[in-house]
Amino acid sequence: MLVSAKEMLNKAREGKYAVGQFNINNLEWTKAILLTVQENNSPVILGVSEGAGKYMGGYHVVVGMVNGLLKDLNITVPVALHIDHGSYEGALKVIEAGFSSVMFDGSHYSIDENIEKTKEIIRIAIEKGVSVEAEVGSIGGEEDGVIGAGEIADPNECKQITDLGVTMLAAGIGNIHGRYPANWKGLDFEALAKIKAATSDVPLVLHGGTGIPTDMIKEAISLGVAKINVNTELQLAFADATRKYIESGKDLEGKGFDPRKIIAPGFEAIKASVKEKIHLFGSVNKA
Repeated sequence: MLVSAKEMLNKAREGKYAVGQFNINNLEWTKAILLTVQENNSPVILGVSEGAGKYMGGYHVVVGMVNGLLKDLNITVPVALHIDHGSYEGALKVIEAGFSSVMFDGSHYSIDENIEKTKEIIRIAIEKGVSVEAEVGSIGGEEDGVIGAGEIADPNECKQITDLGVTMLAAGIGNIHGRYPANWKGLDFEALAKIKAATSDVPLVLHGGTGIPTDMIKEAISLGVAKINVNTELQLAFADATRKYIESGKDLEGKGFDPRKIIAPGFEAIKASVKEKIHLFGSVNKA
């Protein structure tokens, strides 16, 4: 059964580890992540961007697929199903479809409008036991066509948003989506410490978890980050494994053209990446 992300993130913040949010794109992606967290007794958040939701046929499809996998694969670890960078309309739609967690990304609105819309999402979500993530200061890079430069969030604005009763806060600290450029300055830990002080006990979220060095991840967790989002890394691992299968001509041997065989190496690559990440984040055996 899907759960809100609230309890798993509060436990993570207190226990000084982070729960991974891994974005899903299809059945294989979802199954690979769920099997890996079950094998390693780790809680998990399945992220769905609005683009991925559309690609999979709609939010009801996603909810049906995830609930079916939880049941048939006997998944017993806590699993939250979460919309990533949801618009106001998108957040409302996924709550109606049966998601257990929402992110409303109002970072591109003025702080006053972000507050008004976040308040309304919280009011609707809390009634249904759904956890809410808000964002202050846009995260850099590109995600589903949304390009941001990677702002540093204002601690006072972070406080204004967390005071509304959000479950978790994504605050920009120089992190970006996608691959990090060679001249990336790194995470701003001074800003993170100020944000933590301003938002007291609200679990913080680090977007753009692909390619952040291990020591920076560990320091971010020590400063209150309880949720780390990973997307690009799984896509790169899947693409690399699929490329090797095709380039070595395996699809031309026997029944090698069977889609299940073509996808199998990528599936295993996703599992390996997820395992590596949950060990790094410290969530193994924390279910």
